[in-house]
Formats: sequence, C-alpha cells, structure tokens
Amino acid sequence: MQRILTGLTVLAVLLPSALNAQATCATRATLIEKLETGYGEAFAGGGLQNSTSIFEVWFSEEKGTWTILMTRADGTSCIMASGTNWREALPTQKIAKGTPS
Repeated sequence: MQRILTGLTVLAVLLPSALNAQATCATRATLIEKLETGYGEAFAGGGLQNSTSIFEVWFSEEKGTWTILMTRADGTSCIMASGTNWREALPTQKIAKGTPS
C-alpha cells in the first residue's frame, strides 16, 4: 500500500498541470456520497499535497473501481482520475544487507 501511495503522490504533483476543463467538481460531501453509494468505494488513504489541497484515494474491492479525489481549502473537491481493475500492492520482502538476491 505504501508503494501505491508513493506513486499516487507523484501523480498528484503532476496531475494539476495536466488537468483539463472536464474535471468533475462539487462539494466534498456530494462527491463522497456518490463514491460510497454509487460505486461502493471506501477511503484507502491520502495526504496533504500543499497548504491548499488534499489528495485522497477511494476504491471498491468488490467492484474494482478507484478514484483520486482532490479537495481544496475552500471545501470544493474534484475527481482527478478514476478507473477500474484496482488491485492491492503485493507485500515486499526486505532483504538483509549482504544477502545475495
């Protein structure tokens, strides 16, 4: 999960410059209601991008859908990306220093 969140953090930094006028934006409560009831998605994690925006990842294990949501300080949220075929990260093994791989 940490690896996915790290990748999504990089994505969150790059997405605003690529954002077009077709982003879906509304109050956070409105979008969360749609994600939970319409898609069966639940909060997976997220973090602060800067002092004015938070990025969140929502997903449905049952349906395999996922959504990246950005919320600004004014309470407006925008869907930055969404898709299907969500999968959990595979656990990584830590290899002790000096151990041949």
